[in-house]
Amino acid sequence: MQKLADKMAEKTKANLTEVLNEAYDEALQNKYFKELVIKTKLKRELLIKYTSTLEECALEYEHCQNCPGIVACQNKITGYAYLPKMVEGYLEFGYKPCRYKQKLDKQNRYQKNTFVYKAPKEIKEASFAKIYKTDKKRYSAIIWLTEFMKHYKEDKKQKGLFLSGNFGSGKTYLIAAMFNELAKEGIKSAIVFWPEYLRELKTSFNSEYKNEFKDKYDAVKKAPLLLIDDLGAESVTAWSRDEILCPLLQYRMDEKLPTFFTSNLNLEALEGHLAVTNNGDEVVKAGRIISRIKQLSEYQEMISKNLRK
Repeated sequence: MQKLADKMAEKTKANLTEVLNEAYDEALQNKYFKELVIKTKLKRELLIKYTSTLEECALEYEHCQNCPGIVACQNKITGYAYLPKMVEGYLEFGYKPCRYKQKLDKQNRYQKNTFVYKAPKEIKEASFAKIYKTDKKRYSAIIWLTEFMKHYKEDKKQKGLFLSGNFGSGKTYLIAAMFNELAKEGIKSAIVFWPEYLRELKTSFNSEYKNEFKDKYDAVKKAPLLLIDDLGAESVTAWSRDEILCPLLQYRMDEKLPTFFTSNLNLEALEGHLAVTNNGDEVVKAGRIISRIKQLSEYQEMISKNLRK
């Protein structure tokens, strides 16, 4: 004779199966739920165990079917949908990027080729298509950068550009836009905001993690294309000038690596700035830096409208 406990277990199991089937049939009334479970190609017996989770997936699936763009995304994680998938015979759930997120990632993949240190989002996303062209005072720099970009693949040892000018004239944006265009063709580059970079290097140098300092320094020193942004805005020390900047420029000069500079100072004013440290007025050492800059780059001045207003 069957034990009472076994009978009760069978009855409970039967009731549970009935409840699961009812919940599943009710969920099937939703067309997005139905479409989703049909796509899994799994048997009903397995799917009914996951009805509530599948309903959650169906809601995100519905959002995706009617979504006009990633900005309007209604899902928990923007650009992703929570969906079922089979992994080695088991049903698992995870986030999958939507079509808009995949397209955006593809468009922005080039950004991985540009190392940007302490620069705003607009610099990371700088584009030649968006540069300000109304002011004719900018034409010379735009033409120079266009020509550099055109010939870079054939001549990777071209001189870079030292672009000086007033605050907010868009010097950094122009060069970053060119770097990003080249990044789309797989060419790597680095953009460093020089005052902040020096502060970060000094912190690393004084810490117990010496490898961190070397990695940060080498990543910039050896970049195929380099922009030293806002040179002349830093507080000059003998260490930053003679131990950091001078060897970096010497290496790039020896290896013929194109190097770009932006500064609010012209070369004469920059030389005066670099000469003054706690050690006094060191004109010769400042002159060595300027000599290397001239070897590495051509000079242009761009006085233009302040675009940051």
